[in-house]
Amino acid sequence: MRTISNPKKTLAALATVALLAGPLAACGSSDSEGSSSSSSAAAPKPVAAIDALQGETTAIALDKGFTDALTALKLTPGVVGTAKLEDGSLIFPITGGNVTVFKPGEVSPYVIGQVQHEGSGLSLTAGGTTVELTNFNVDPGVSRVYGDVSVNGKVAVTNAFLFQLDGRTLQPLQTEGSNAILEGTKVEISADAAPLLNQTFKTDAVKPGLLVGIAKITVNTTSK
Repeated sequence: MRTISNPKKTLAALATVALLAGPLAACGSSDSEGSSSSSSAAAPKPVAAIDALQGETTAIALDKGFTDALTALKLTPGVVGTAKLEDGSLIFPITGGNVTVFKPGEVSPYVIGQVQHEGSGLSLTAGGTTVELTNFNVDPGVSRVYGDVSVNGKVAVTNAFLFQLDGRTLQPLQTEGSNAILEGTKVEISADAAPLLNQTFKTDAVKPGLLVGIAKITVNTTSK
């Protein structure tokens, strides 16, 4: 697929992704009639394509409600691999991925691809039990984050649906030099992850939709 090299279009693509702004899975869902009537037309061309995402980071400023919940459950958060926990934010390096953006209404979902964070993650420890959530992979098409789960060093599940993203609070795109910055997307515990955590830590206090924090994604637009 052709890569759009125009910097403005590259930034526009990132703005649309917006760490995956809004419930993107719903975008264009009302256009099924138009889609069927144009099925014989040529395939839509993307507005922009970023074939190789590299650097910088996805940071999540932890919500007080989430940290209070961890304290109540006597869970200690930590980091795995190249992740960092600084000033109340979890920071995960972006290691790869790709994003293709179509004109809204032409394709549903109109943003497809993935944003990868291999080799880093979040740990939760209580007593003799440590759960690690690692190798996060953001899917903009469904506003979900997938990842691997291990318990006390043993893999429990791979490519699990861990977090749901809500981009309705996303702020306008910012730029700093060659970086594009997108901040404001909510990161919430998924309906799959909540029962898994409850079962592991023998509780029922982890609820689907629990706000983990607010995401800030910083991408180097000059990466190749």
